[in-house]
Amino acid sequence: MTKIINHFIDGKLAKGQSGRMGDIFNPATGDVTAQVPLASADEVRAVIASSTAALPGWMATPPARRTQVLFKFRELLIKNMDELANLLSAEHGKTIQDAKGELGRGLEVVEFSCGIPHALKGEYSENVGSNVDSYTIRQPVGVVAGITPFNFPAMVPMWMYPVAIACGNTFVLKPSERDPSVAICIAELASKAGLPDGVLNVVNGDKEAVDILLRDERVSAISFVGSTAIGENIYKTGCAAGKRVQALCGAKNHLVVLPDADMAQTTDALMGAGYGSAGERCMAVSVAVAVGADTANELVNRLEPKIRTLKIGPYSDPNSEMGPVISREALDRIKGYVDSGVQAGAKLVVDGRDINVQGHENGYFIGGCLFDNVTPDMSIYKDEIFGPVLAIVRVNDYEEALRLVNDHEYGNGAAIFTRDGDAARDFSSRAKIGMIGINVPIPVPVAYHSFGGWKRSLFGDHHIHGMEGVRFYTRLKAMTTRWPSGIKDGAEFHFKRSSDH
Repeated sequence: MTKIINHFIDGKLAKGQSGRMGDIFNPATGDVTAQVPLASADEVRAVIASSTAALPGWMATPPARRTQVLFKFRELLIKNMDELANLLSAEHGKTIQDAKGELGRGLEVVEFSCGIPHALKGEYSENVGSNVDSYTIRQPVGVVAGITPFNFPAMVPMWMYPVAIACGNTFVLKPSERDPSVAICIAELASKAGLPDGVLNVVNGDKEAVDILLRDERVSAISFVGSTAIGENIYKTGCAAGKRVQALCGAKNHLVVLPDADMAQTTDALMGAGYGSAGERCMAVSVAVAVGADTANELVNRLEPKIRTLKIGPYSDPNSEMGPVISREALDRIKGYVDSGVQAGAKLVVDGRDINVQGHENGYFIGGCLFDNVTPDMSIYKDEIFGPVLAIVRVNDYEEALRLVNDHEYGNGAAIFTRDGDAARDFSSRAKIGMIGINVPIPVPVAYHSFGGWKRSLFGDHHIHGMEGVRFYTRLKAMTTRWPSGIKDGAEFHFKRSSDH
């Protein structure tokens, strides 16, 4: 009998009522391992009602008591790390070590959220006018919804709801229907930690569920991570419905290699950043910009043998360095991009399209692919492939490399590898990119800083987690006070300055 993945509503698992189901596949075998109910509009409205009912009590809970729940939640996450990693890898396909790394980065945001009382402090000014004081406070926005992608089914939700609920909001999570189990399991752990029923609900679904979350007036804010096309629509639709929206979207991350770079370090960095998690990361490095022919030649010569010897296999093999991609559709799309790169005239140095993983012939495996002599007019350069395909673009000098980075429509992350401090400082200042790495290939900020891109990689004003997350999930309120003993008789009809008081 096929396993059914349920919703998590009001502190317990809940069966779907819509009659619509989606299949969950093991990417390493191509087999259906479970089914997930796709919520109807009425079911989503009922989930929102649950979060709305839980909101007043949770808002009134002192921040210090909220964080006590998060401290217990943290301990349960650590205790159950192995189980969560296996559950995640079985549905996503990434290696166990990669899954544990993902869980660890999510855990860091939980730890940041445990210190939320400090982040919620306002400001106070005494005697801004005669006997007049002013102060500010931060209050929760209300019911918040999160729409999260398949590639980080644990980390991205934990980049959202720990901060949101620590700030006093309630949260409705709509995870990817491709790998929802780990999100459900983690929500169960939050409930065991003492989170009141309805504060964190998880509803499985597709576009029908998303549309209700975007339009229901009881939802005050939307957090989204996913593709640019969908993110832009979510941003426009949510804003039109009067909601606060942050939509973190696509990327085409460049790594600029200067002639003085440590080439051994650079090669290792490109291997991990380009092929880790089969390239299914919004912060994956998919373009290496080599400055000078000698730099490019050495880079290719170093990368080629390493890519050819990548250990590719299922997550259950402890020697695997790269697992399958998420679906048959993703595999076909990536192969199509490789085909188009060859047709466009790029040199395919390493072709991973025909890899065969013994015993897993029906799995969604593709080997690492390496292109050289890629030009900016090619689709393999312009588009986010979201797979293990690395393109090398050759340029003559640093300024040409910087123009490439700045001219691309995406602005999520970029890195430069060099020993030249002047070049590194100039790049960090002039690159029109949200996150910069200096000899760091994937510059994802730690939890107490904030993550987000520029240009078409982000719609909305706020980045995610850290203090930007606190600002997104709260509204600033300013109070001005004066008590009767300081009030003079008589009405005042002009707009007063502080010096008038």
